[in-house]
Amino acid sequence: MDKAAPTNGHVAPGISLAMGPVDTMEVDPPTTNGTAGKRKSSMANGKTYKDESDSDDVPLTKKRKTKALDSDDDDVPLKKIVKPPKASAAQIGESDDDDDVPLGQKLQKEKEVIEKRAEKEAASLRRKDKNEEAKRKAKKQKSDDEDDEPIAKKKKAPAKAKKVKKEDDEEDDVPLSKKAPAKKAAVKKEDAKKAGKAKVKKEEQTAEDDQAEDEEEEYRWWEDPTKGDGTKKWSTLEHNGVIFPPEYELLPKNVKMAYDGVPITLHPEAEEIAHAFGSMLNSTHNVENPTFIKNFFADFKEMLDKTGHATDKDGNKVKITKFEKCDFKPIFNYVDAARQTKKALPASEKKKLKAEKDEIEAPFMYCTWNGRKQKVGNFRVEPPGLFRGRGEHPKTGKWKKRVAPEQITINIGKDAMVPRPPEGHKWKEVKHDQEGTWLVMWQENINGAYKYVMLAANSDVKGQSDYKKFEKARELKKHIDRIRKDYHKELKSEQMAERQRATAVYLIDQFALRAGNEKGEDEADTVGCCSLKFEHVTLRQPDTVIFDFLGKDSIRFYDEVKVDLQVFKNLKIFKRAPKTEGDEIFDRLTTSGLNKHLSNYMTGLTAKVFRTYNASWTMSNLLKDMKATGTVPERIKAYNDANRRVAILCNHKRTVGAGHAAQMEKMEGRIDGLRYQQYRLKQQMLDLDPKLKKKRGAEYFDLPEGIDIEWVKKHQEELVTETRDKIRKKFEKENEKLLADGEKEMKAKELDERMEPADEFEAKFKRENKKGGKIEADGKAPTLDKLDAALEKLDTRIATLKLQSEDRESNKEVALGTSKINYIDPRLTVVFSKKFDVPIERFFSKTLREKFDWAVKSVDEDWEF
Repeated sequence: MDKAAPTNGHVAPGISLAMGPVDTMEVDPPTTNGTAGKRKSSMANGKTYKDESDSDDVPLTKKRKTKALDSDDDDVPLKKIVKPPKASAAQIGESDDDDDVPLGQKLQKEKEVIEKRAEKEAASLRRKDKNEEAKRKAKKQKSDDEDDEPIAKKKKAPAKAKKVKKEDDEEDDVPLSKKAPAKKAAVKKEDAKKAGKAKVKKEEQTAEDDQAEDEEEEYRWWEDPTKGDGTKKWSTLEHNGVIFPPEYELLPKNVKMAYDGVPITLHPEAEEIAHAFGSMLNSTHNVENPTFIKNFFADFKEMLDKTGHATDKDGNKVKITKFEKCDFKPIFNYVDAARQTKKALPASEKKKLKAEKDEIEAPFMYCTWNGRKQKVGNFRVEPPGLFRGRGEHPKTGKWKKRVAPEQITINIGKDAMVPRPPEGHKWKEVKHDQEGTWLVMWQENINGAYKYVMLAANSDVKGQSDYKKFEKARELKKHIDRIRKDYHKELKSEQMAERQRATAVYLIDQFALRAGNEKGEDEADTVGCCSLKFEHVTLRQPDTVIFDFLGKDSIRFYDEVKVDLQVFKNLKIFKRAPKTEGDEIFDRLTTSGLNKHLSNYMTGLTAKVFRTYNASWTMSNLLKDMKATGTVPERIKAYNDANRRVAILCNHKRTVGAGHAAQMEKMEGRIDGLRYQQYRLKQQMLDLDPKLKKKRGAEYFDLPEGIDIEWVKKHQEELVTETRDKIRKKFEKENEKLLADGEKEMKAKELDERMEPADEFEAKFKRENKKGGKIEADGKAPTLDKLDAALEKLDTRIATLKLQSEDRESNKEVALGTSKINYIDPRLTVVFSKKFDVPIERFFSKTLREKFDWAVKSVDEDWEF
């Protein structure tokens, strides 16, 4: 076995199709790692490596001497792989000037620089911690020595020897518990002084001061490090439970699905399933998916068998056996018409319906948690429907059953009033779990997963959870260099368990693979690093590894990466015969064992912390080097380019949205519309001064490239239609307001009068077209200066739209939101916002601003991750 020192492991990450946000990662139940208590080996012969050799501790060089380590016979034949498209230079914010340089090399250079900084930062932080610890110990020792000094000597000490009060920054090093006793007397004196002055100042106090005192002080929990340290999450908890979806409403008698051309009547329970499928016929992504259809029809048939299938108009039984003979279009037509009717409702009616809905939901929207009013997240029980899942989920299309109160467990304070279940029902159980942060829980029937009603994202509890997550990632900064040094060393360990563990940590750290967990037989076959199987990894000499598997949420993960040579050799060993398809590559490793090992470096460190750390540390370094200048849209694009790099390095990819092409076409149309406006302004300039054609050149006044006479006529029609629609909508809105206020609505004649500008607009275009496209100057006292100024404004709008268009095109396969919301510390986004003077609203929606309120309020532009 090659004993040479391992390389630095800084390799170029490839591009994958891992996509979608990650909220949590389940961890295996604790098991012992290594030879004892191992998972059952999945080797073809049913034996474990322990059966094959005496011990894991036997050097690998003494095992399987029949084959040389570097033998080409170990290479796995490459299968025909359908590769997803690689990201372009534009997608990561690069220029096209260096297109010949592979994407991996570009990102590798950045990653190497960032990791070297991480190594220096870690060493610096540990030195700082060591010095502070030494200071604390010295201070404590000095204090203890003084306490041991005889009282007589203390009395003789001269007055000059009295200690000068230390600076505040030195006092900050002292634990809070030790500060308290020393300051107690001083605090009492200060309180006495304040009490004395209070009588004098009371008369001077204004009404505004009184109002300020009455208002509740904002609870800045992130400034209270002692909050939430224990396992007990609450002392008092009150809430009103959940809202159940309405009961199924039968279709009208004239709306029936057909079977083999015959309209049929179904039992209500079967009709509900048919209604769910029929209502989504416009979702071709689902209803044309063979897996979706197979699962739906299996559950539909099961319900039909249970309820006696269907009957025709004469009451004769109709047995439904083939999906191809089912016609759900009558159901879709009815549902679609209802949707359109609801969409067309007047604004006042929509407002009324919303007010009624809000009134019903109001009691469930908030709970009282430790005496504080907190917003509840999703307090609605999921309605029944067809499970869609994400990615290539094997259970997509299955019937998600209605949840009954008897399935629901309530978590509430012992002294609180338990919410009433619906009439004639009872709760499954009522708990008083003070260590849980959930309010209501039930188990769904598709995957057997537990669903929880939790506090809203902007609540204190959720905020503290996010804060701790990112603080843990910051803590990893101090240890990352030691971890990397150790796992590179253990890549050549003579113990198989250690070697597998080191290889797994390498892949998790370098390529953002998720750890993965063991799966039950009835669960989706999704995997992560620790649960990779033989067929998920293909090796290509000399150092390329191809990953291809279903990751979280059954979304395909495809990645071609260059790895450290020793990692490549290790993977060859882990894939050796007798292993074959279905066998696990890391058969000596469990996620729990891996996390237990990582916790030796840092309390609470698990594999998933690496993703948060790498994303935040990378973004932090990119922001340090950033020189965001120009307009606000240009600065936003600079941020998005950095975010894009992080997303690609973390494998946060997504499929191109179905509406992306249409959106891009619409944006291109808007740009062309502005270019046409510029053309019209230039023609008006010629109308004012025909000599300009010679001065500025004939080309300056030509139709813009890509725009012809046919396009112009079509665009003119669209402009007239758009103007009419705006006038009509404004008229209807004003009429609705008049009716709501109890006044008479305006007559149709008023609308006709308002349409006059649109009629004039249309007439003007017709005149221009008759004159061969000659455009006369219009407006109030038009001048060349005014027209030039208008051209400049349009130039700015066109540049902004082009920038937004490029940004959207670059992001079509990159999930920026996943990185920004779940992995990049939100305080870094706040730092960028404040440093480069871009409103935080441009990065965080209202919901996200509420979720990350702690981040927005807790840092300034000088904060560092």
